[in-house]
Amino acid sequence: MSPELILINPWIYDFAAYDLWSKPLGLLYIAGYLKRCGYQVHLIDCLDVYHPGMKSPSQKPFPTRRVYGTGKFWRERTVKPLPFQAIPRTYSRYGISRQLFINELQKIQNPAAILLTSLMTYWYPGLKEAISLAKKIHPGVPVLAGGIYTRLCTEHAQRCLGADRIVTDLDLNNLGSLLDILKEYGVPLSKNEDVKNDLPYPAFDMLSHIDYICIATSIGCPYHCQYCASRYLNPSFIKRDPVHVLDEILYWHKDFGIQDIAFYDDALLVDSRNHVGLILEELIRGKVNIRFHTPNALHVKEISPEMATLLKRSGFRSIRLGLETSNIKEHDDLDHKLSEGDFERAVKNLQKAGFIKKDIGTYILMGLPGQSVESVAETISFVGRVGAVPYLAEYSPIPHTPLWDKACAYSPYDLESEPLFHNNTIFPCWDEEKKEKVPGLKKLAMEIRQSD
Repeated sequence: MSPELILINPWIYDFAAYDLWSKPLGLLYIAGYLKRCGYQVHLIDCLDVYHPGMKSPSQKPFPTRRVYGTGKFWRERTVKPLPFQAIPRTYSRYGISRQLFINELQKIQNPAAILLTSLMTYWYPGLKEAISLAKKIHPGVPVLAGGIYTRLCTEHAQRCLGADRIVTDLDLNNLGSLLDILKEYGVPLSKNEDVKNDLPYPAFDMLSHIDYICIATSIGCPYHCQYCASRYLNPSFIKRDPVHVLDEILYWHKDFGIQDIAFYDDALLVDSRNHVGLILEELIRGKVNIRFHTPNALHVKEISPEMATLLKRSGFRSIRLGLETSNIKEHDDLDHKLSEGDFERAVKNLQKAGFIKKDIGTYILMGLPGQSVESVAETISFVGRVGAVPYLAEYSPIPHTPLWDKACAYSPYDLESEPLFHNNTIFPCWDEEKKEKVPGLKKLAMEIRQSD
């Protein structure tokens, strides 16, 4: 009998959470790899909206879902942690019920190891609770925690979580190292023969229901933005073979009927002629009917007339551009991603390709250390004047980014010792006077989104 492994995507604890094409892609890759290695893999997704145990017995209305697969999670109000007691907002656990999670753990009798992932640094309470329950129900079974939070806040994770191991060196380009880690904890190899180390398809088929799939055509980013941890988490920019990516897209579309695909790339359009452009051209030639979405944003400089036309013809629906600010001097300090006139040209190219205003969403960073409210307001208005729609993205301080020291200096919170204070909802780097003006900024952005 092959060893059994439990993989867990934990709850979110936060003031708000929304499924904007949010799936634990790294964990699903690991699940696919371990299945290929011959292990019996059990996936517990605490954010599973479609879990059958949450439907009729819950007596709650089913979370609202939207046309492209996004929507709300199950939600249960909970007690705010001590650092948030003074914040006048409701705090919740997002995902399946605690009892249902326990039931799922109890179904697996003799797991050889339990592996958990993590995402936002300030979501660690959900990870901590899942680890505690897993160790209680399966005492003596090694519990391994990895993911973004554990890599960015390793010392905090080692002190706080209670896991047997904090995994910080696992690389999707070398998943074979996971087998070595499991071996250290007495988990034998399931197969004697060598297992190929290339990426398998992520195990979306293990989910209760697939609204959409997420795909990454590359890992890392060639840019070095001051507010982003991509370079720290993935020092090299590695592009996947376009043929393999195309095969993966067609597999999910043809075998599972998937219509919506979200790109998780940090730099999807970089060197597009030799990479994503080849994929999109093949999809157009094959007349494949797919809707593409870009929650991580596209680089404005890469939106040439030809690329805009290619995006339109291949089925891109939810375009998101990474503007951040309309102030070019601020860009010189933050990211060096665009120059004067780049954004206007990109929007014009998209419009000529057939995208309308509501299709062209634009991310604007709000809450940066030292940033003025007036700068944000001007950027919102600028986006509307150019012919796109603004989406405000609240800044979250991230350890190991170039902007981290400045964020710590501006924040009244102890960002270094308590990751809860990284929560963008509390605007950790803005003073009270600026925070009072946030509703006005949100109203301005909403008015532009709702205008013709």
